[in-house]
Amino acid sequence: MSQTITKEQLITARYGAENAPEQMIWNEQIAGLLSHRSVRHYSDRPLPQGCLETLVAAAQSASTSSNLQQWSVVAVTDPALKAEVRALAAGSNGQANGYIEQAPAILLWVADLSRSHAITEADGLTPEVHDYLDSFLMASVDAALAAQNATVAAESIGLGTVYIGATRNQAKALAALIDLPPRSYVVCGLVVGWPDDAYASDIRPRLPQPVVLHHNRYDAGNLDAHVQAYEATFHAFRERLGMKDKTWKQAVQSAATSMDYMDGREALRATLEARGFGFK
Repeated sequence: MSQTITKEQLITARYGAENAPEQMIWNEQIAGLLSHRSVRHYSDRPLPQGCLETLVAAAQSASTSSNLQQWSVVAVTDPALKAEVRALAAGSNGQANGYIEQAPAILLWVADLSRSHAITEADGLTPEVHDYLDSFLMASVDAALAAQNATVAAESIGLGTVYIGATRNQAKALAALIDLPPRSYVVCGLVVGWPDDAYASDIRPRLPQPVVLHHNRYDAGNLDAHVQAYEATFHAFRERLGMKDKTWKQAVQSAATSMDYMDGREALRATLEARGFGFK
């Protein structure tokens, strides 16, 4: 992507012309990162040989807390099993995330304390630290970092990806479907495949940097003005793609106030506790 779109075009696509940072260091890797887009239409072309191994090598090269490596990934490529994964992540309307079946693979990224727990208990020790919230958080962060490294690697090959947070909608059923051991859960899914060129995907604009970049101390003093500046870029993006018109503020508020947005994830804590995670 960086070979066909200029630096200025990429930065403008990511921020809009009015909100673009004035100065940025630039190289091929940064261009690749700014080229990221979610892909929701895939061809039937299979993944290349060595693809999964390459993505996992990239994932294992991500930082991991204390080198404990408390994550795993389940690569689902069997069409029948993918259909079941999709059904569990389809939402209450049963229609969403059809590209899970369309693409050749979905990678299920697992926060996995089971190995550490088993290794500790095997030598007669008590893994009491696993009863605390931080252990859950460490494993979840490890899984997320690994997934993002795999995403960057996939896109460097020319593959498309899209994250699936809805894998948490029915976390208990999904864990049973893929035979997860206790003290593990699917943090998110990552669909991987070749983009279908008949359907264009676009770079989604982000908030102006002053909203998220704070120097020395957190400062939200100009939040309203920055969000208002972003709304014009957000509107233009949605209009260009023929999406339903709404403001970014409305999207944020809906996600914060509508329990329909949770779509089953309100039961996640109970599922995690039943699977052996502690939250002391």
